[in-house]
Amino acid sequence: MQLDHVAYAVTNAELADTVQRLGAELGVAFIDGGKHPRAGTRNFILPLASGQYIEIVAPLEHPVAETVPFGQAVRNRAEAGGGWMGWALRVDDIAPLEARIGRSAGPGHRQRPGGTDLTWKQIGVIDLIAEPILPFFIKWDDMSAHPSVGGTSAVSITDFTFSGDCNSLTSWLGDTPDALLENIDLTWIDDGEIGLCAVTFQTLNGLVVIE
Repeated sequence: MQLDHVAYAVTNAELADTVQRLGAELGVAFIDGGKHPRAGTRNFILPLASGQYIEIVAPLEHPVAETVPFGQAVRNRAEAGGGWMGWALRVDDIAPLEARIGRSAGPGHRQRPGGTDLTWKQIGVIDLIAEPILPFFIKWDDMSAHPSVGGTSAVSITDFTFSGDCNSLTSWLGDTPDALLENIDLTWIDDGEIGLCAVTFQTLNGLVVIE
């Protein structure tokens, strides 16, 4: 189990400006990731050399964005002002999580601009909606097509700032977050909105904090 990606949600009207702004802050341009047909969302991504990536995601004007959990999570965060929606952990086997959580993982699908598809299974988005500090879990069908392939070494994640119940997060993970988030420092605050409040990145121009 390891960090797969972090997701930053905005409205569709704000997407282009946010992609430009965050790309300028990090010093690297995001690329068009395409659409999630099942969730009614679309994204831009920044692949990182660490096997991780950053996702800027927005809801589309589509009914499934109001009914499918991932679309709901994106829409809820975007309409609340935008910002870090959450984070995802990558697993090699999702069956133990299905057994522990008590439901089956759902299929994920993203259609890239060139027409190729990415597919995966995911579980935990419903729990993220209920308790935003919790990550969801993802099992990619083909790691050779993972969004981090060919990623830049100019940007890396160095720190997460959380607000919320650390014990609840540890219980959800089955281990301490410090043990699972290797090489990422964790900062806890008491007065922030519950969830992932900020992410610090090492860039070619120094440390950049995005809230």
